[in-house]
Amino acid sequence: MSFQFEIRELTFSYPGAERPQLDHVSLNIERGSYTVVCGRSGSGKTTLLRHLKTVLTPYGERSGEVLLDGTPLERVSQREQAEKVGYVMQNPDDQIVTDKVWHELAFGLESLGCSQTVMRSRVAEMACYFGIQDWFHREVAILSGGQKQLLNLASIMAMHPQVLILDEPTSQLDPIAASDFLNTVRKINLELGTTVILTEHRLEDIFPYADRAVVLEAGKVIADGSPRSIGRQLWESHAPMFAAMPTPVRVFYGAGGEGDSPLTVREGRKWLSESFPQGAAVRELPAKEPPKSGEKPALEAKELWFRYERESPDVLRGVSLRVYPGTLHAIVGGNGAGKSTALKAFAGLIKPYRGKVAVLGKPLDKYKPGELYKGGIAMLPQDPRGLFSYTTLEQELEEMTPDRERIAEAAGLCQVEELLKSHPQDLSGGEQQRAALAKVLLTEPKVLLLDEPTKGIDSFFKERLAGILRELRDRGIAITLVSHDVEFCARYADFVSMFFDGQILTTDSPRQFFGGNSFYTTAANRMSRHVFSMAVTGEDVVELVERNRLID
Repeated sequence: MSFQFEIRELTFSYPGAERPQLDHVSLNIERGSYTVVCGRSGSGKTTLLRHLKTVLTPYGERSGEVLLDGTPLERVSQREQAEKVGYVMQNPDDQIVTDKVWHELAFGLESLGCSQTVMRSRVAEMACYFGIQDWFHREVAILSGGQKQLLNLASIMAMHPQVLILDEPTSQLDPIAASDFLNTVRKINLELGTTVILTEHRLEDIFPYADRAVVLEAGKVIADGSPRSIGRQLWESHAPMFAAMPTPVRVFYGAGGEGDSPLTVREGRKWLSESFPQGAAVRELPAKEPPKSGEKPALEAKELWFRYERESPDVLRGVSLRVYPGTLHAIVGGNGAGKSTALKAFAGLIKPYRGKVAVLGKPLDKYKPGELYKGGIAMLPQDPRGLFSYTTLEQELEEMTPDRERIAEAAGLCQVEELLKSHPQDLSGGEQQRAALAKVLLTEPKVLLLDEPTKGIDSFFKERLAGILRELRDRGIAITLVSHDVEFCARYADFVSMFFDGQILTTDSPRQFFGGNSFYTTAANRMSRHVFSMAVTGEDVVELVERNRLID
């Protein structure tokens, strides 16, 4: 058996850390395999991957060793590592170094000293293989997040690496771009035989195609095996990581399934068909009580029209919305539909040329400068890094208030107490999201706007975030979130609106909204709709299975 990487008793601690980030990790990565490394934020996933390339290895105290093709990594030259090992980071912008697409494709080859003939040939090959001919001559700055990440991947593959390491490469991408990107990675593994090592929160899209899954918890390997067996291992050991498993896995074991679980929606559908060959006696759960809310909307938008330039098309085309105190209102829709622009208009960050926005019953133009953002409305943007300007998170929070008790409360609520001395720009994507939320909450808003708040965070903090939002909602705060995360919206929103072509088309309860859609819906609904009606979460499906078993 040929191993690409051999990791032997690797232990690593960051300076001043109370516990090691990696604790005696031993793994062998087979040549040509597809391995997914998963675990909660802070479990050591990124730290482990960075030890597989010396130029990225973090500073700290380390023991153990890493071998590449049988040779200790520190004895492999930087040039050989650059040729053999490609690395894709979380944020596409962190890796792009040139201004033009074709420059970016050639940059790595030029750094290796390849001839003009080789460069031209490989650049052309990558442009064709990755389907980027149409934007070959474009400025990198105008590309979407998905296009930038695909460009990063193509630039690395132009160097013909034997190993492709990807650290949560889709954390900044929408679901469609993420799915396309991950399909390309799978294609590279299958067709080119490139060894793939990947960390990712979107296990639904990866588990069915990976050869192996490794689960980290507090720097230790707690499960290792085929993706199909990992769910059973985590379920039997009552590991918290089970909550991150794909929907078919969670439903199968949650409903009392035994043995290896289904991994895909198709397999889950087959399992339900075999479980209920004559159909289900109980097909639908009782309707939920609508949330109690105030009579007057906390946020009201009427017929908003907006365009970024005088001659450009309208981005908002008559947007109207009401969000009531004590409710969580989710807005979903495709890329470029205008959802983020609508949030900016609600927050007064841009001014529509037609229409009105009122916050707490008062039109935006009636607020004095700065008044709106003190106890009125607050917005958490997609990229939270723009909110940070100090060298520690503690200083960021102190900027909002000198009250230590309020700072401690916000830090505890968002689980960032241990990060207060850290530089905000050094935090992971999920940690930055939590830190930014803590800062925003210190303004004590009555209307909270969230733009893709679950982007880049793991399933555990999603549950924590849901708890935070539930507590804020119980305090009477009106929450509006824009999200591609349909599973999160189905579980936690009170109302869901569809945004399309610059306007809000429909609003309904999550069960009615997702239960009535064929494509824009959840994995649980796609898996169960032939047996159950309006089941849109894994919990819905489990409850219906159990209700039918009680009848039998």
